[in-house]
Amino acid sequence: MNSVFGNLGPVGLAFVLTVLLLVGIPGGGKLKPLGWWPTLILSMLAGSAYKAAGGIFGIVPDFVGSMIATVNGVLPGVSMPALALGTAIFILFKKLTTKQVGVLGIFFWYIAAGAGGTWSYLSDSIANLGTNLS
Repeated sequence: MNSVFGNLGPVGLAFVLTVLLLVGIPGGGKLKPLGWWPTLILSMLAGSAYKAAGGIFGIVPDFVGSMIATVNGVLPGVSMPALALGTAIFILFKKLTTKQVGVLGIFFWYIAAGAGGTWSYLSDSIANLGTNLS
């Protein structure tokens, strides 16, 4: 398949999504700033790309993993599905800026991917989409 920019690869995709989130959330250029839902979806795609890219992008999954371990240390026995659902409830019901949605969307993605069930099916689908786009 021929594309305008060639093969991005997982690292290129992670980089492009990061740039899009960093400059798209505040906006200010010719295009409008990213809205709430596009920010959430792009942050989840970015989280998937970070995991696939590894290297310097591995900092994000490592940080999220340490946060999950901290929560489990404070509240032993809290399962991954409970953390995923709790994070989703927080994102949906708390009034958040698009920057906060972007960061929490990446966190949510790692938690949801490890939760199993429907969460993991959706996670796998986005991971496959990220791989196919790269």
